[in-house]
Amino acid sequence: MRAARLIKMVLLLQSRPSMTAAELARELEVSERTVTRDAQALSEAGVPVYADRGRAGGYRLIGGYRTRLTGLARSEAEALFLSGVPGALREMGLEDAASAARLKVSAALLPSLRDASRTASQRFHLDAPSWFKEPKTPELLPVVADAVWDDRRITARYRRGDTEVERRLEPYGLVLKAGIWYLCARVVDPAASSVPGARTGRDTPGRPDARPDAGSGTRSAPFRTYRIDRFSTVEREESHFTRDEDFDLPAYWDQQAERFARSILHAEVVVRLSPEGVRRLPQVVDPVSARDALAATDNAHGWTTVTLRVESEDVAHTQLTALGAEVEVLAPEGLRSRFAQDARRLAELYRGAAPG
Repeated sequence: MRAARLIKMVLLLQSRPSMTAAELARELEVSERTVTRDAQALSEAGVPVYADRGRAGGYRLIGGYRTRLTGLARSEAEALFLSGVPGALREMGLEDAASAARLKVSAALLPSLRDASRTASQRFHLDAPSWFKEPKTPELLPVVADAVWDDRRITARYRRGDTEVERRLEPYGLVLKAGIWYLCARVVDPAASSVPGARTGRDTPGRPDARPDAGSGTRSAPFRTYRIDRFSTVEREESHFTRDEDFDLPAYWDQQAERFARSILHAEVVVRLSPEGVRRLPQVVDPVSARDALAATDNAHGWTTVTLRVESEDVAHTQLTALGAEVEVLAPEGLRSRFAQDARRLAELYRGAAPG
């Protein structure tokens, strides 16, 4: 533990002109007295740490000393590529690895470039969760993430409503979508192991909360997608799996996300849209549905009639209400009647002068 701290102290001093005892204590998460003892230990070991006394004093390396301890470990290098998403790193338990990697890179840079990490972090930040939602980190995410990085199989129990199934999985990749973590995995043994109070069943391929269905062996088994917050238990196995090098996580996710979006669009409505309604349609309905509907018409001027696929009439009523007078529902008749009733109620509400 102390050896790692001493190395980090050298790297910190190598990456900056000087640091006060308070700054080092904060970075190393120790007391200033411990910083003093560590500096003395480094000096005795031949590392030229010099202490400037006084209010403006601090610690620095002298004589152009540079350590060779800047080689990145594999976990640090992998974490470094994710350093633009600090929240995700923290949730996966990789924050320390990323911090060590950034520190090593800073120590290896020329002095004129050592502010690169700071300037970059001030110019780009990813905030993944949706607005008005309090993100909750799944308790089992670090275990799953560790298995993903190490290509280790896991045995997991997965909740769906009041049922539960057990699966052995090859965890290929993690996806953070609107503050929710998903695991893309392959089933090891298709025959599900029953657990007390559980039942098994076939899953919907690609559905973000799906359970894997039967297949014929790992290599031929399809990939499945799981919400990690629905895992009740996850056990990392000792056995590794050989990753399918043809698997493309971003492409897989894009394909399955669109497939899922289409799978829940069970109803159709016919609407007329003003030019403003056409522009705003993708903002109020599913983007896949809007894209398909608008692609089927060539009329880009004036009012446009389109057929929209929606989850249900109730969902369509909620979504299309946001367009106000920029949309007219033509069918089905029941939905058109609901909008007509809304219009009458609004006219009655706004008739006459505003209440004093």
